[in-house]
Amino acid sequence: MNMSRFVNPFTDLGFKVIFGQPASKGLLITLLNELLAGEHHIEDLCFLDKEDHADNVHDKGIIYDLYCRTDSGEYIIVEMQNRWHSHFLDRTLYYVCRAVGRLTELPPPDTIKIPVEKDTDGMVCESSVPYGSRYRLSTVYGIFLMNFKEDGLDKKFRTDIVLADRDTGRVVNPHLRQIYLQFPYFNKEFAECETLYEKLMYALKNMNDWNRMPDALKEQVFKYLDQLAAVANLSEENRIAYDKAVDRYRVSRIVEEDIRREATEEGLKEGREKGREEGREEGREEGIEQGEKRTQNSIIKKMLSMGQPLEFISECTDKPVEYIRDIATEELMLVREENTYDRNIEKKSVE
Repeated sequence: MNMSRFVNPFTDLGFKVIFGQPASKGLLITLLNELLAGEHHIEDLCFLDKEDHADNVHDKGIIYDLYCRTDSGEYIIVEMQNRWHSHFLDRTLYYVCRAVGRLTELPPPDTIKIPVEKDTDGMVCESSVPYGSRYRLSTVYGIFLMNFKEDGLDKKFRTDIVLADRDTGRVVNPHLRQIYLQFPYFNKEFAECETLYEKLMYALKNMNDWNRMPDALKEQVFKYLDQLAAVANLSEENRIAYDKAVDRYRVSRIVEEDIRREATEEGLKEGREKGREEGREEGREEGIEQGEKRTQNSIIKKMLSMGQPLEFISECTDKPVEYIRDIATEELMLVREENTYDRNIEKKSVE
């Protein structure tokens, strides 16, 4: 397979190179402004610490792909998810809610400082600043680029989530926004892309197959993309890391596409049968969830049989190394039992 001229934006390092470094800020601002056109315009932004540390021993913390704050005080999380995994929508909601919750702990610089007031006797009394001011929130955007189809979303490219009244559709609180982009549903050809937004989406989906940037992409932003995303421009350290990321990407896609299809079909069949027997929708959902778990375990077992390291499998499946090790141990014990059984049969045959 020939190496593309451009990095794959759906790999961890490829996404970081294109959007997550200081030199990428202009390109990221352009992408965000196109996504938020008609709603918000960003003049500048700063990158924030991507790691949200754990609060207790049971909290694993969060590491965002990108986390930034705009010049007007909005916070934006950008996540690239290459592989499907169960409860993905729950995870994205948790990410955004976590960021919202942190706003009261780290107030923005323009927050009103509450003065200490004293009465005529010199005693400290209640401040005149309204009580509700401490709960004033900035808007948090969660933008999720997905290289897979999510069953919990409609079968379309873009889904926008707002907090709105179910009957009227009126937005009740504008401070929590989520945007999901399912790239398998973006099927436009270049000739059909009329806006810069559509051209950017087209480039992100197809650039890994290009040997050069198409001449028709004349906007300045694509000149930046050409420079930032060129594999030849990677540092030696980033090139080594990128090659490993591509290996992970290829293995996970090949293994998961085959096994997930089989396991999902099995889970759906089992769920329907159980649902009919019990007369409850819960039966179907339970069967699907069991199918999803078998999918993950089947992927892990197949990768173990291919001799992949535990850490590599963990990265590909989003499962802890300890979980992978337990499955590897079970598989090893099973092989030993089978070998012992075969030897006993062979011994009896000789006798």
